[in-house]
Amino acid sequence: MDFKEVLEHHILDHSFATLATIGGIQFSFTKHLLMLWIGSALLLAIFASLRLFKPRRLQLLLEAIVIYIRDEVVLKALGSHGKKYLHYFLTLFFFILVLNLIGLIPGSATATGNIAVTAALSLCTFFLIHIAGIREQGFGHYVKSIVPSGLPTWLIPLMFPIELLGYLTKTFALSIRLFMNMIAGHIVILAFLGLIFIFGAINPWVGLGTAGLSVAMSLFIYFLELVIVVPLQAFIFTFLTALFVGSAVHPEH
Repeated sequence: MDFKEVLEHHILDHSFATLATIGGIQFSFTKHLLMLWIGSALLLAIFASLRLFKPRRLQLLLEAIVIYIRDEVVLKALGSHGKKYLHYFLTLFFFILVLNLIGLIPGSATATGNIAVTAALSLCTFFLIHIAGIREQGFGHYVKSIVPSGLPTWLIPLMFPIELLGYLTKTFALSIRLFMNMIAGHIVILAFLGLIFIFGAINPWVGLGTAGLSVAMSLFIYFLELVIVVPLQAFIFTFLTALFVGSAVHPEH
């Protein structure tokens, strides 16, 4: 197996078995699907352990995160309406965080490095924007609020589809941002490790001399991902979702 195959095996999804074929579309049990299940099971186990065993340090850590997201993200973006949707934002943050962390384990895969996964999460945001807007304002008021007030009447039919397209671009940007940031770190790490094989093919001694620097840079990038990129991307996705939903709930802002 050459380095190209190693790179593609780590970055791309891998199918274990085909579960069904409907309408020419194959539904497969893949490595990323397995990571989604493992992430969900871990979340359930962690929060169940809080009720059963009450680990003090873990409880304090999670409480601090929950309070911060509630007070500094959700309530600031949605106001008092945010309490109704807090469970969604907390689930979103912790789910993305766990998937990102699992992806750093050697031999595993980063499900958030799959555009289908990030697109599905973004579609949840897309639907929540409109559901929250209709729920808080009523259908008629929400439809009117999509187009900025004060526009000439003849301009409204033109602006309405443009504003709807804006919601799609927002959710598209969410999916691309998370997908690219999570896959980029793995590619950089594998690229540094690949230098060992590239220079080693030219001259074994040069490859050996490159190994120390390549491994050191790979560990540095890995540390940055673990400490900064992984939690930051989960937070940014949650934060932007809160802003988008808040703009639908409070269009005057």
